[in-house]
Amino acid sequence: MSDKDDKKIIIEGVTESGEKFRPSDWAERMSGTLSTFRKHRIIYSPLLQPSVKDGNKCVMLDPALKKSNPDLYNSILKFAQKNHLKICKEDEEDN
Repeated sequence: MSDKDDKKIIIEGVTESGEKFRPSDWAERMSGTLSTFRKHRIIYSPLLQPSVKDGNKCVMLDPALKKSNPDLYNSILKFAQKNHLKICKEDEEDN
């Protein structure tokens, strides 16, 4: 696998038309599917993490999830496409 394939996929909480995606906690909800609780704190998986980019909520999706849980990986990408969310890889952030 090349370095380009190792880059995390960023799903931004902004639609292709520029509107903020609602509900506002969508990234935490989505990332919660792989999270665990330890010492009364939520621990997000490195494969699926909420983040912020340019003031907008995002989800960082690691391509390794495609091997370990292909159904979840595909459902996350389908969700993003269905809701017209911006999708890019880490090295494409400025596009």
